Amino acid sequence: MSDVNKAGPRRRYQSSVRTEGARRTRQAIVSAATRLFVDRGYAATSLADIATAAGVARPTVFAAFGSKAALLRQVLDEALAGDDAPVPVAQRPWFRPVWDAVSPGAVLDAYAGVCLIIARRSALLFEAVRRATDDAAESAEMWKTLQQNRRLGAKMVIEQVLKVGGLKSGLERETAIDILWIFNDPAQYAALVLDRGWSERKFRRWLASAMCAALIDA
Repeated sequence: MSDVNKAGPRRRYQSSVRTEGARRTRQAIVSAATRLFVDRGYAATSLADIATAAGVARPTVFAAFGSKAALLRQVLDEALAGDDAPVPVAQRPWFRPVWDAVSPGAVLDAYAGVCLIIARRSALLFEAVRRATDDAAESAEMWKTLQQNRRLGAKMVIEQVLKVGGLKSGLERETAIDILWIFNDPAQYAALVLDRGWSERKFRRWLASAMCAALIDA
């Protein structure tokens, strides 16, 4: 009996080490894929390329993710959320200011901060997916999903605006969602910060101001 008891904790320790090792391997693959998708493009990047960049064998990449499309989904999920924890974006601590805001203007100002955080991590990846839509069917489907999810995010925020106050006089709810969907596009960040050299502080101030002007009464 004493031998059995001694073996239990050792097995748990070994299992924990293997789990952490597998997680580090997945993260190395995701990091390599992120770099290559941005630098080379999705269609031009193979699983073999990603394996080489990550320092692992190609079968390891396939075993971890199953396909390049599944790996792209993971890359995008982590870019949007910030890590691989299974926590929705709307439940992240950095999204909390949107829910804590007590006026429409405060909701939109907080959401401008959220848009900045997400765009900082994902703008170049969004562009890589958009460029690949003509060459890869899975990329086109992913692009469609990204657009739908952005609109769902806009809908969620507009509902919060309505909860704490209201929209601009005469502005319909669906139209407001469409407008916010345009503003939350990471392409705004890519154009103004990455291409035009705006500071992130200037970008956030502009985004908050423009959203407020379009969606709520002064």
